[in-house]
Amino acid sequence: MAARFSGSGGRVVVLHLLVHLLSSFQPQLVFGQESQHGDAVSLLKRASGMIKLNQYDDALGLLNAAIEANPNLSEAYSQRASVLHHLCRFEESEKNYKKFLELKPGISSVEKELSQLLQAQSALDSANNHFDSGDFSRALDYIDKIVLVFSSGCLKAKILKVKLLLALKDYSSAISETGYILKQEEDNLEALLLRGRAYYYLSDHDVASRHFQKGLRLDPEHSELKKAYFGLKNLLKKTKSAEDNAAKGKLRLAVEDFKAALAMDPSHSAHNVHLHLGLCKVLVKLGRGKDAINSCTEALEIDEELVEALAQRGEAKLITEDWEGAVEDLKIAAQKSPQDMNIREALMRAEKSLKLSKRKDWYKILGVSRTASIAEIKRAYKKLALQWHPDKNVDNREEAEAKFREIAAAYEVLGDEDKRTRYDRGEDVDDMGMGMGGGGFNPFGGGGQQFTFHFQGGFPGGGFPGGGFPGGFGFNF
Repeated sequence: MAARFSGSGGRVVVLHLLVHLLSSFQPQLVFGQESQHGDAVSLLKRASGMIKLNQYDDALGLLNAAIEANPNLSEAYSQRASVLHHLCRFEESEKNYKKFLELKPGISSVEKELSQLLQAQSALDSANNHFDSGDFSRALDYIDKIVLVFSSGCLKAKILKVKLLLALKDYSSAISETGYILKQEEDNLEALLLRGRAYYYLSDHDVASRHFQKGLRLDPEHSELKKAYFGLKNLLKKTKSAEDNAAKGKLRLAVEDFKAALAMDPSHSAHNVHLHLGLCKVLVKLGRGKDAINSCTEALEIDEELVEALAQRGEAKLITEDWEGAVEDLKIAAQKSPQDMNIREALMRAEKSLKLSKRKDWYKILGVSRTASIAEIKRAYKKLALQWHPDKNVDNREEAEAKFREIAAAYEVLGDEDKRTRYDRGEDVDDMGMGMGGGGFNPFGGGGQQFTFHFQGGFPGGGFPGGGFPGGFGFNF
């Protein structure tokens, strides 16, 4: 071609040819730029559709492609910032907001979103700090009122919220929150773990175990899931052993098993209330009243409406001879469960024991045993009557008179075989019309009955000065 177009004329022809060729390529270059811009806009529109469907990962992929196709597409940065904000990927979101504001400065709506992002980021940090310090209610306020308001898709905040609900023992709400998470991401291991724990603390152990097992199928080496699953398994095994030993009458073994089960998870109140009750019942059978009271009280602190724990504590108080405490517990139990004949029978025993505890112990007053013979009782009475005769206790006459009344009343019961037998059976000898040391029995007269006691052999010294007791109560020799 250089040979054919030599000379000035040839150069002109070549120049025209080059111009023609360049003009033919220019539309193709312009079309390529337009095509690339069109692809970015198309990607942006598709991303918007994904966002409406809450398909954020797919939306981010499309927005990344749109920005790669057109790095100056401001709307793509705005949308990407919003998605990242929603997911609480705060640092990435902040960069995208700032890039948009470089391309389009002064857009107030975007500046507001950036401000909200910074608030949410600060609130999430505060919530974590309060969680670590044990201030669970305040941490939950930060999550609910700020983080999830501005970043509603924040998985980190949702997981933290569930942990806070568990710490606050709001297990039903924890189950609801993890349900929302698993609906969007059914294989989320942390949500499975936390949901299982919520069911565990509600003592719904079968459902809890299924959640732990599902998580372990997805990741057999997940340490927290393994700990939760095998911890539950061991707790149920030890509980069954305790209950089996109690049923077989192996009471001391049952005590050790109940205590071991309680030590496994002291915070598991819904399950431990039954362990405390089981332990209390075994301790009552063993006659260990004080320990039984402690165990039943532990159960009642968890569930104050647990009638069986009240009844068993009443039985334990009978063992420790706390008659008034036994009557109090058993009365409440009987009111709560009026058809339970065992509780009513226990209450009757407690009331009888309380009544007996308040009557005079005539044996103790005379200083004799319950197996003392009539002769021993008479000798004891003579001795005490001499000791406490008012005329021999001039300096403490009032005390002596009171003592003598008591001694005489004791002898009136124990010196009579029929009355003594009735007294030993626990019958109310006050109904005999004597008063037994009360206002109706007064050996010194004063409007009461007069009694004359005859003792063979008399008292040493031939009697008391004055020849008898005031009010007509005398000794005849």
